[in-house]
Amino acid sequence: MDKVVDDLIALGKGLSITFRNLLEKPVTKQYPEEKRPVPNRTRGRHVLHRYEDGLERCVGCLLCQGTCPAGAIYIEPEENSKENPVSKGERHARVFDVDLLRCIYCGHCELACPTNAITLENNTAIAGFSRDSLLMHKEDLLEPEGKATLGTTVYWDPEPPEEVKKKVPAHTGKFDGSATSAAAVGRGDLELSES
Repeated sequence: MDKVVDDLIALGKGLSITFRNLLEKPVTKQYPEEKRPVPNRTRGRHVLHRYEDGLERCVGCLLCQGTCPAGAIYIEPEENSKENPVSKGERHARVFDVDLLRCIYCGHCELACPTNAITLENNTAIAGFSRDSLLMHKEDLLEPEGKATLGTTVYWDPEPPEEVKKKVPAHTGKFDGSATSAAAVGRGDLELSES
């Protein structure tokens, strides 16, 4: 008999938690109908950009391929023809593949690019039914002709926001061992403060 009473008490406790949470607003989203907002600097799908005249920005310099720590980018450059140029450089990327399964979305490729040809956009809905569908080719990455942009990625602003400025110690030109700017650390020509 005691076991039955204990089971009923446990059932009552469980149901009380259920009924109490039943009236609360859910914290989950019904994806893909409802999407959570992503921060402006979120790195998602790769995009290859064009100039306003329709020429590709990529000049096939291989810097993004060389700087990719995961080896997710593969490029085959080709000489540009003078009669029918593809980009403004001497070369262009004949093949430009990005393996999204290998990519770690670090952004090194967009930082290394001298022509701002590649950016990681805010599109984070990257899914596929096969491995081959996550190997992006140049045709998949290029933005459509007539849609030339520099991308929507927000880069670091030269000035931090006001709420951040309040937390950063002011550079006094003297190293006191704790609060100084990162640029002053390691410089031997600064005076030590007298504390």
